[in-house]
Amino acid sequence: QVQFVESGGGLVQPGGSLRLSCAASVTTFSIYAMGWYRQAPGKQRELVAAITGGGRPNYVDSVKGRFTISRENAKNTVYLQMNSLKPEDTAVYYCYVDLSTGRAWGQGTQVTVSS
Repeated sequence: QVQFVESGGGLVQPGGSLRLSCAASVTTFSIYAMGWYRQAPGKQRELVAAITGGGRPNYVDSVKGRFTISRENAKNTVYLQMNSLKPEDTAVYYCYVDLSTGRAWGQGTQVTVSS
């Protein structure tokens, strides 16, 4: 069973920044892609950003140029730097890791963008 430690969520004003982090308790060699989804109230969960084992990032169009995903393999950790935040970025953000055995999910962290 994979254990996650997520941090970095909170309340921020529009235009502000937050950095999410997610550490997974698995051996590094077993992790393939890592990434972040989000789910806003009344909406479906959507992929925000993903990063391959080789470090190639991918973003949903709505966050391109504002969010940056990165990973630190030695710590089995994925990060999401979020800049120029907008109210529509408000959601619960979930990290995930893809393993040889399937996908494992973090517990989620709330991000609220409001003045």
